[in-house]
Amino acid sequence: MASSQNTSKKQIIILGGSYGGISVAHQLLKHAIPDLPDNTSYEVVLISPSTQVMCRPACPRAMISDRILPQEKLFVDIVKQFDQYPTSNFKFIHGTATKLDHQEHVVSIRRHEGTDETLHYYALVIATGATSKSPLLGLSGDASELRARWADFRKALSQAKSIVIGGGGPSGVETAGELGEYLNGRAGWFSSKLENPKVPITVINAQDTILPQLRPKIGKQAEHRLAKVGVTVINNVKVQSVVPDNVGLTVDQLTSAATISLSSDQKLTADLYIPAFGTTPNTSFVPQPLLASDGRVKTNATTLRVDDAGPFVYALGDASNAARPAIHNILSQIPVLAANIKRDLLLDSSAKSQATAQDVVFKEDTRETQLVPIGTKKGVGAMMGYQVPSWVVWLIKGRDYWLWTTGRLWSGKQWN
Repeated sequence: MASSQNTSKKQIIILGGSYGGISVAHQLLKHAIPDLPDNTSYEVVLISPSTQVMCRPACPRAMISDRILPQEKLFVDIVKQFDQYPTSNFKFIHGTATKLDHQEHVVSIRRHEGTDETLHYYALVIATGATSKSPLLGLSGDASELRARWADFRKALSQAKSIVIGGGGPSGVETAGELGEYLNGRAGWFSSKLENPKVPITVINAQDTILPQLRPKIGKQAEHRLAKVGVTVINNVKVQSVVPDNVGLTVDQLTSAATISLSSDQKLTADLYIPAFGTTPNTSFVPQPLLASDGRVKTNATTLRVDDAGPFVYALGDASNAARPAIHNILSQIPVLAANIKRDLLLDSSAKSQATAQDVVFKEDTRETQLVPIGTKKGVGAMMGYQVPSWVVWLIKGRDYWLWTTGRLWSGKQWN
């Protein structure tokens, strides 16, 4: 039987402890709560299935070895990032949302230790993100669980003689590039491909070229760079089935050898199979009428409110359908969402006159933007519609997969 938590506080509940959730919490605690009348009566409650936040884009490199990336920057304690704020205004709960009742303004959660409770929200932010198909490529539970999965993968990797990766998007290409360089090295300057790689790696891609968010010319360039680290790309082919079932998808079948049947009637065998295509929005707790056909929360694309859920409900990031899932879109949404929450809170307080006259409006930047490292030294990509050279991809992302940026995000300094 779920317990109900009674509190006199006006709780602003934020579901999700990654880029969106942590940043919105900082924004509210810095720029909204202090400006509200009787601000001690407001409490930001951040709920996350992990006590640590991580730089998720770094998974393709980080899963290979702890020595490649600094662990103290990769995994960061969430609660410590909020020590700077009054304890009366912030609370962290290690748990997961299980049910949302937007008509009663309550959300049910299951704490990490297994107890259930129901929280009444004054305002609610859904920033639960999405889960990758491969348990290696994201923080779907506690950080210790991900580390354990990586440890199992590394043991199997040392014995692997062949690897197949399903998916030609950024996750698949980055994973192939990192593994290829780590296991096989890189072909010489004048060689178009690495002959006789130690561990052949195959990428299965359903599109005409890999990296379909980028122009085909860049996708072809990525194929060339992958070939130099022992990776072969098969285009216009889908994975039809994998035997045994669930290989690469579940923890107990994470490192099993597999037979992969393709839509071309070809069959591949692999010591390791990594499904790196698609994600599933973490929205199973959200009522069906609030979800779009792709499982993401139906969100007002300009205000980032969940209009169908009633007042004071918002969504952003990969759990929301307001924009294409991408970190640069999340970072653009954060100040917009925080400003509109502040406006709503002021309008519902005795300080209505301090509210801005209009909402802040979010507009997605739809220009071609995606940076894809291929190993530790090369990469392809475009920014704001312009193709960028390999060294720019390395400088901005490829050096450490954004770790140079996350310290300011997690600490909130990004939003000062």
